[in-house]
Amino acid sequence: MKRWLIGAGLSLAGTFTVTAANAQTSTLERVKARGELICGNHIALPGFGLQGPDGRWDGLDIDLCRAVAAAIFNDPNKVRFVPTTPQMRFVVVQSGEVDMLARNATYTMSRDTSQGMSWPIINYFDGQGFMVKKALGVTEAKGLNGASICVTQGTTTELNLADFFRSNNLKYEIIGFSTNEEGVKALEAGRCDAFTTDSSGLAAERLKFSKPDDFVILPTLISREPLGPAVKRGDESWFALVKWVHYAMLNAEEFGVTKANLDEMLKSSNPEIKRLLGVEGKFGEGLGLTTDWAYRIVKHVGNYGESFERNVGMGSRLQLKRGLNALASQGGLQYPHPVR
Repeated sequence: MKRWLIGAGLSLAGTFTVTAANAQTSTLERVKARGELICGNHIALPGFGLQGPDGRWDGLDIDLCRAVAAAIFNDPNKVRFVPTTPQMRFVVVQSGEVDMLARNATYTMSRDTSQGMSWPIINYFDGQGFMVKKALGVTEAKGLNGASICVTQGTTTELNLADFFRSNNLKYEIIGFSTNEEGVKALEAGRCDAFTTDSSGLAAERLKFSKPDDFVILPTLISREPLGPAVKRGDESWFALVKWVHYAMLNAEEFGVTKANLDEMLKSSNPEIKRLLGVEGKFGEGLGLTTDWAYRIVKHVGNYGESFERNVGMGSRLQLKRGLNALASQGGLQYPHPVR
């Protein structure tokens, strides 16, 4: 399957042009006619979007794309992944070159109101932090006064960094890079004192070091980073479809529906489970899908908890706790909206 890498200084050759004709059709119609979903994703972020030696993409964001494909086609592999840089990730959404972006992007007011995009859900609640060499002897962010900070350009990370140092009357030197990978390599090489990004990203990038134990992630979080998928504004039905795919995964976890017990759960007497799995009602029709749309998602991808644990949770290399990303019934912020 052909893959595109879209980023600063890279050719856009091979991408398709959005014509006036296909702009008049719905996103779902175009996806069905094409026979595959086109999803913008991270170039290489363990746990969220990373291509393995066999060419397969895996990660929490990747699972969301696969879940949308599963709901539409009953096949999670009918996805064309388009790796994008921070500088180009929103361009491919705005131009229609991808059907959705699932690339640990922060939902902010300016992005929601002025860039022609909509944000259906938050699939990971995070905060910005710092990673330093243990040898630096810094234990919290305010200890970075006068430090040189590596940061990825064209992101909210830069703005948060400036806000934190200004509000705390601290001095710093910024060293900007086009990608996270360049920034963490610079930290490893000693070109800067710290690297900053979302805390989940820090945990992912730390895995790439030859000696990860030489580096520590400071406990201080300097921002709120609600991360989620983005879609082009103007197609309410597509917005709703992506949103309810996530809610279906949350509902499945809430009711204990897993890949392993899915078929057994079809016999459940719980009316909410019956509606979720399409045994009762025709809730998929409102999304342009079949009645078993949520069944397909769990069958091929699993519930949200399964995806979290597999990609970023304590059973993964990242070993991140659920924290804010636990279900609301367990003290987190992930609230499954009802299917009824």
